[in-house]
Amino acid sequence: MATGHEGQVEFPIRTIDSYLDDTVKNYAHRPAIYFMGKTTSYGELGDLVERTAGALQAMGVKKGDKIGLCLPNTPYYTIFYFAIMKVGGVVVNFNPLYVEREIAFQARDSGARIMVTMDLSLMYDRVEAVRQEGALDNIIVCPMADILPQPKKLLFKMFKRKEVASIPADSAHTRFKDLLAKSKPVTPVAIDPKEDVALLQYTGGTTGVPKGAMLTHHNITSNMEMLDTHYGGLKRGEEKTLCVLPFFHVFAMTVLQNVSVLAGAEMLLMPRFDLKELLELAGKKKPTLFAAVPTLYTAINNSELTKNYDLSSINSCISGGAPLPVEVKQKFEALTGCVLVEGYGLTESSPVTSANPMDGTGKDGSIGRVLKGARLEFRDLDDPEKVVERGEKGEVCIIGPHVMKGYWNRPDETAKTLEDGRVLHTGDVGYMDEDGYIFLVDRIKDLIICSGYNVYPRVIEEAMYLHPAVAEVIVIAIPDGYRGQAPKAFVKLKDGASATEDGIKNFLKDHISKIEMPKAIEFRDELPKTMVGKLSKKELVEEEAAKTRSAEKVS
Repeated sequence: MATGHEGQVEFPIRTIDSYLDDTVKNYAHRPAIYFMGKTTSYGELGDLVERTAGALQAMGVKKGDKIGLCLPNTPYYTIFYFAIMKVGGVVVNFNPLYVEREIAFQARDSGARIMVTMDLSLMYDRVEAVRQEGALDNIIVCPMADILPQPKKLLFKMFKRKEVASIPADSAHTRFKDLLAKSKPVTPVAIDPKEDVALLQYTGGTTGVPKGAMLTHHNITSNMEMLDTHYGGLKRGEEKTLCVLPFFHVFAMTVLQNVSVLAGAEMLLMPRFDLKELLELAGKKKPTLFAAVPTLYTAINNSELTKNYDLSSINSCISGGAPLPVEVKQKFEALTGCVLVEGYGLTESSPVTSANPMDGTGKDGSIGRVLKGARLEFRDLDDPEKVVERGEKGEVCIIGPHVMKGYWNRPDETAKTLEDGRVLHTGDVGYMDEDGYIFLVDRIKDLIICSGYNVYPRVIEEAMYLHPAVAEVIVIAIPDGYRGQAPKAFVKLKDGASATEDGIKNFLKDHISKIEMPKAIEFRDELPKTMVGKLSKKELVEEEAAKTRSAEKVS
């Protein structure tokens, strides 16, 4: 028994960039991007995308070439994202907080030889180090000062000089303005939206080993259409979207950037999360749409600053990336008067598959109903080929046009996750009630979700093994009142070696990102093992669960 909406919805077979083309035609004079006081219209955005696409072709970029974007939320991200799509290239998203090791792995694995990044030392220096070791050929450098209005542009040049990297004048580096100077008219490229990959979005999938989910144009555009239908009644050319979640995260890329372009909404971009700046931006620009992770909603709820700002313009909000506590939802709705709904999806499904109704009639604790155009099956945990009855628990499996083509260069992993090339096994356990609402009850995957980000224990463990004093390590998830979950590491030191928690954390700063940093490190004389000698997590998970239960009883 397959469950979902009755009747299948057929979505247009289109390329991602064609949505921007339509919006440029219909809303050329409407604002597309507001960034730190500077507004770019859809007409201006369309022109920049066209010129950048022509410049990429002049640079030699061909259909299927992989280009990395290591960018925060700035106009540059949107310009290059759509320009790469227009010439048939493949976007590879990189987290600007990645350390060199992570950038190098993803660059080599994806085959991206060109990287687009900022001229800020924080990002550029790491990317340049990766280029010098041979994992990249070219870097397109985007100056921060050039996207700022006056007087911010002048002030940035005067007082932020130390934050700007020194860029060599050589053939391996191209500044954005120099790239545009070489632009030629775009040569049209034949793109098959159903077959041609538009994006490699890296994820740990079900194993924790980073791999690129191949998302086609149709995968992404069908999810845009699903969300547009789910929102219902978006006012074309009038909405304003508050964009603080980073676009390199697939949830923000689709829900914030792509849906905004589809609807002709103005994107209010924030390059990083700063609560006071977010509140000031919301108070000034009056956004109508907002999507975030529970951690962010919690920060707004709990801040003394919030009461000083009017957030009543916000109408609709979607929360994703982690379970949304009922009290967080209710408090945010009381603060703003908006409807905040929880949604669910995976990178491999472009990403959103279900969400509660935007009219506020959803069920607390539920990830909502299946979006129109998608289907869910719940598979027996002991017999994955068997579909269980409604109300019974099973592995959540996703079917629909938004399900990925597969994992890049990993046919074995694709076969494990994508049955018959169409049924996506999520690794999540849940059930559907009599009203069609879905509830998740467990996770098969070894995965930690911190503030909506997937954190993979294996990545942290591998980094910790680089420390000369570490003999064995196990990383598990522990509850975190702010982030939802956080990693905790259990370490056995080598005989005769010594180390401290602070010492290991300082060592890890160069090997993992801040979000991956263990909240706690506990030293043990021995770590639990299975009968065959493998390190075993379940005993430690049970210990931590018992501690949590005891603490809850005391409180």
